[in-house]
Amino acid sequence: MEGMNDDHMHGMMMHNTSDGGMNMTNHHKMMMHMTFFWGSDAEILFSGWPGTRTGMYVLALIVVFLLAFMVEGISHSRLVKPGSTHHVTAGLVQTLLHALRVGLAYLVMLAIMSFNGGVFLAAVAGHSLGFLLFGSHVFNKPSATVPNAKTSDLPPMSC
Repeated sequence: MEGMNDDHMHGMMMHNTSDGGMNMTNHHKMMMHMTFFWGSDAEILFSGWPGTRTGMYVLALIVVFLLAFMVEGISHSRLVKPGSTHHVTAGLVQTLLHALRVGLAYLVMLAIMSFNGGVFLAAVAGHSLGFLLFGSHVFNKPSATVPNAKTSDLPPMSC
């Protein structure tokens, strides 16, 4: 194995054997990238998706953008009215929102772990635009009637 160069190792995978040795088998699966790369030849979230077609890669970038955008939208949402007397219902709504936000955030993280530069930029753009629209005060006028008003039902993400 030491004498083999990268051309011979393409498609080869190492496996541990029961006796502590190494076994080499030939697989024709896509190798996982461990550094950032550019191009549409990536697997994002699911095996074989988006494939090698450029249109499907663009669709995957849009999906990652929307996932990141939704994370920000949910993070800054206010579905529970201040002073609500239905504490159990309010708690359940907050819990469901939190579970949804965490699940979507993990999907974005897993997509970024494809190490594709386009996926990374789509996620950053989705989070940025989502924060601009939902989290910043560019489009929202701060409440003048209630000082220190709560801006979200959920605490900030702790990454």
